[in-house]
Amino acid sequence: MRIINIIGHSNSGKTTMITKLVPLLAAVGTVATIKHMGHHIWELPAGKDTTVHFAGGSVATAGIDAEKTVMSLRTTDVYEILDFYAWKGYEYAVVEGFKEEGFSCVVLGDLAAEHVVVRDADAETVFAMRDLFEVYVPGRGGSGSS
Repeated sequence: MRIINIIGHSNSGKTTMITKLVPLLAAVGTVATIKHMGHHIWELPAGKDTTVHFAGGSVATAGIDAEKTVMSLRTTDVYEILDFYAWKGYEYAVVEGFKEEGFSCVVLGDLAAEHVVVRDADAETVFAMRDLFEVYVPGRGGSGSS
C-alpha cells in the first residue's frame, strides 16, 4: 500500500487536493483516507446505541446502514489504522496532515518538510507521480506494532 501524505498550513488546499486525487486513484485501485483532525473532536451522536457501546468500553464499534459502515475505534495511533488498511489490501492510503510522521508527502505552500515528493502540484501531477510515494510496511511503528 502506498502512502500519499498531503501536508500544508491551514487553508492551503489539502482537502481540495484530496477530493480531486481520490477519484483518480480509485479508478486504478482501492483507496482509503485518514484525516488528522488536530484539535477538532469528532462528536459521537448522543444517545445512539453505537455511542453507548463505545462509552461502555468497546474498543471498536460499528454501525451499518443500507449504504455504509461507520466505525469508532479506541485508538489515535495512525500506524494502527495503516496496519488495518494494509491488512485489508487497500492499494493507496491518502493521509492528510500527519506532518510529524515522516511519510513521503505532497507539500502545499511554504511548509518545511522532509521526504517531499512534490510541492504545490495539482491532483493530476500527484496521481502521475503515485509510484514515487513510499510503500507502507505494516507493524513498523506506533503503539500498535508488534
